[in-house]
Amino acid sequence: MPPDRDIEFIIDLYPGTPPIAKRPYRMSSKELVEPKEQLERLREKGFVGPSSSPWGAPVLFVSKKHGSMRMCIDYRSPNEMTIKNKYPLPRIDDLFDQRREQNRLEVGLPSAQDREEDIHKTAFVTGYGRYEFTVMPFGLTNAPAYFMNLMNKIFMDGLDKQSRSMKNTFGKYLEKLRSHRLYAKFGKCEFSLERISYTGAYHHGEGVTVDPEKVEAVMEWPRPTNVSEVREFHWIGGILPPVHWGLCENCQAHDNAPEKGCSVRMDQGSREKLSRAESQTNLGPSLSTARHSPGLRHIP
Repeated sequence: MPPDRDIEFIIDLYPGTPPIAKRPYRMSSKELVEPKEQLERLREKGFVGPSSSPWGAPVLFVSKKHGSMRMCIDYRSPNEMTIKNKYPLPRIDDLFDQRREQNRLEVGLPSAQDREEDIHKTAFVTGYGRYEFTVMPFGLTNAPAYFMNLMNKIFMDGLDKQSRSMKNTFGKYLEKLRSHRLYAKFGKCEFSLERISYTGAYHHGEGVTVDPEKVEAVMEWPRPTNVSEVREFHWIGGILPPVHWGLCENCQAHDNAPEKGCSVRMDQGSREKLSRAESQTNLGPSLSTARHSPGLRHIP
């Protein structure tokens, strides 16, 4: 179990919010077996326990890259009624700039105990009963803000700056994590690599290149025919690494339907701009790390 920390994970709801409970989702035969095994592991660690809470979120499963399945709790309904923690999260473009000289270290969650009076709000339902988390679970809206706050408190003393010795740097990182009883997932740690995959891109010594798998997904995306499909295509532009300047501008050419469900008129200009957007993705340009000099100008 995580130790008591200076900051608690809190679930503050809007006044008057009633308990939200939903029926379990239907599952395949494989998915019916999976929760029993994962619940057993969570119970052995003390992360979950039986619940009689009036709350209850359904469970679903997401396939991982290597074929295993991740159990996810659908907390969307309680998240909508939760007062948001506005603690600032890092900008993705800033992370891109910093990633060139960093190695991948992913600290495993859960990292905090739930506030006692909030435990019942984490309840979830399965075919094997109702359970609740005693620690911060994945999927709750304020979990990223809490975790960022925790990381800043731990590394605020300047340890985030690397020394010339990689061995010395990692030793300090691991000592700091161990002192706070935070543990790196060995299977997700990568050291001394020439290239790493991060947020949909490959990061290497020369800069950033888009992951070919993401490029293929965009090229195979069906042409949008209504507003919802256009927004889906815009969403892709938003999650792609920031190497495709102008991609979203080209996508906007066909966002010309007035209401949800209406068809989209694809004239010649719209088709050309969509093709340019796809071509921009397929070219797979690279961003080089900026070498700061007196003649370098920053364009906001």
